[in-house]
Amino acid sequence: MMKENETNKISIRFYNDREVRAVWDAGKQQWFFSVLDVIGAINQQDDYAKNRNYWKYLKTKLKREQPELVSATNQLKLRAADGKRYATDTLNADGVAQLARSINNARAIQFLDWLTYSDNTIDGQSKKKAYTLFESNMLDSIPVGTVQGLQQIHAYLFGGLYDFAGQIRQKTIWKDGTLFCRAEYLHENLRKIEQMPESTFDEIMDKYVEMNVAHPFMEGNGRSTRIWLDLIFKKNLKQCVDWSRIDKKDYLAAMKASTTNAQPIKNLIQKALTDDINSREIFMKGIDYSYYYEQADEA
Repeated sequence: MMKENETNKISIRFYNDREVRAVWDAGKQQWFFSVLDVIGAINQQDDYAKNRNYWKYLKTKLKREQPELVSATNQLKLRAADGKRYATDTLNADGVAQLARSINNARAIQFLDWLTYSDNTIDGQSKKKAYTLFESNMLDSIPVGTVQGLQQIHAYLFGGLYDFAGQIRQKTIWKDGTLFCRAEYLHENLRKIEQMPESTFDEIMDKYVEMNVAHPFMEGNGRSTRIWLDLIFKKNLKQCVDWSRIDKKDYLAAMKASTTNAQPIKNLIQKALTDDINSREIFMKGIDYSYYYEQADEA
């Protein structure tokens, strides 16, 4: 049986902008995925009742055809939209693969491809590293609000994945039409950003916006800088961001606008602040959403 703190090890995977919740079973050392979320993702269905009824029908059918799959279903507690935890039918990755094959349509095959390969991408491997940050001692030793601290975070997330992990870029880069700080001015700009005050919410956000404009790494800036921002909030305001409360499109639009107007991103983040700075669930949800923000939208 899992201890209470182990049930807080929750992960949210995003498939075509739909949440697929997972919970870590410490005894079995495996992730277990919500069956209803899987069905909703495959069927592109957001109606909880319809997904539940489909699962009832499918479970009855599978009891005759694949009884071993139904018996492998594990009831674990997952947090629902109302904030409460409910016992939920879950399957491990192998069980989800069997479930998808039993549905046997084009959408199920696409979902299965995603499930099989998503954890093996650079983002998938980096995200696993990000999960371990909460359990490691690294967060306590990072010099908060410094360029060195940001480099340490980036090196941890992307070490062994990018040969430039933790290294300040030496090339000028663009993204979606936005020109970031030119390489020849970057080191001086970073020194100025490091010296910016961070005693109030507005000061911290101004520093975060300037670091985003600097974009010191070739890749992985957003994922690293959001953790860096949270550490500043924790140290100076005893708060952190519940990133799951910030919509992806709203966040991306506000960050794009922040080069000329920081107020939209300040408004979004201020509404998402929480005092629950030691919560592993808040941290892990933050990682899930942070990586989700970087996923390219489906065509």
